[in-house]
Amino acid sequence: MTPAGGVRLGDGGLAALRSLLFVPGGRANMVAKVVRSSPDAAVVDLEDAVAPSDKETARRTAVDAIADLEVPRGTVVLLRVNPPGSPWFADDVAAAADSAASGVVLPKLEAPAQLAELRRELADRGRGDAVVVAGMETARGVDDCRELLSGGVDAAYFGAEDYIADLGGRRTPGGEEVLYARSRVCLAARLAEVAGIDQVVVAVHDDERFIADAEQARAMGFQGKICIHPRQVDLAHRVFTPSAEEVERARAVLAAGRDGVGVVDGQMIDDVHLRMATAVLHRAGQRCPQPPGSPPR
Repeated sequence: MTPAGGVRLGDGGLAALRSLLFVPGGRANMVAKVVRSSPDAAVVDLEDAVAPSDKETARRTAVDAIADLEVPRGTVVLLRVNPPGSPWFADDVAAAADSAASGVVLPKLEAPAQLAELRRELADRGRGDAVVVAGMETARGVDDCRELLSGGVDAAYFGAEDYIADLGGRRTPGGEEVLYARSRVCLAARLAEVAGIDQVVVAVHDDERFIADAEQARAMGFQGKICIHPRQVDLAHRVFTPSAEEVERARAVLAAGRDGVGVVDGQMIDDVHLRMATAVLHRAGQRCPQPPGSPPR
C-alpha cells in the first residue's frame, strides 16, 4: 500500500519532527481525528494504549483506520508495534509493512539484534525504506542507547514513564530522577545524527507545565516532544519552531561571521555562534549558507 503522508527524510533522520502524537490503535474514531491537529508524526499505538485481550482486534482496526486517513502534507503516519519478544511483535510488524503507514515505532529497544530483525522483516515485505522510530524507555535501552541509535533508526524518543517503572522508581514534579537518562538519550541521538524526541507530559490540560518541560527539552537539544493530546501539538510546535526574532538574529549572526569574527548586538560572534545560528535556521526549515570552515555537503 502507498504510505500515508509525505515522509520527510533529512540527513540521518526525520526533518522537523517537533511533535509525535500518539492515539490508541483500537479506537477507529480517534485514529480518524489524529491528523486534524497536523502533528509532524501521528502514531497509531498498538502497545501501551491497547489491553492484551484486545491486541488482535486493535491491529485490524488500526490498519483499516490508517488506510482511510486523508493525511495533510507535512504529517507522517506511523504504527507503534508491541515490543520485540512479545507475542504480538511479528504480526504487528507484518501488519505495519502491509499498511499505509509510513513506518514503525519500535518501543523498548534494548539490543541491536531487535532492530536488525525489524529491518529484515520490513525489507522482506518490500518496505526496506520505512521510517523507524526507536523508543529508549528501559534501563538497558538507555544504558546502551548510543550503540542502539547508531544502528539505523530515523529518530528516537525517551520514554520517562516506562524507564522509571523499569527502575522501580517514582516520578516527581521536578523530574530530577530522569535527568541523567533524558540527557543520555538526547546526546546519543545527536551523535547518531537522528531526531531526538523528549518525554511525555501526562497532565494533558496543564499547558504551562507542558511548555516549561518542552522549553527545557529544547534547551537540552531535543528536537520535539511526545504528545498524548491534540492540544499539546500546537504547544510543541510553538516551542520547537524558532520565532521570527530568533530567525532574524540567526541571519544577522551568519552575516556578521562571513568574514571571520564579528559582533552582533554587542556580542562577539565566533564559530560556535555560527553553528548555533545554522541550527536555528535548519529548525525553521530555511536554507542558510554554510558557516566558515564547514565541510561541503
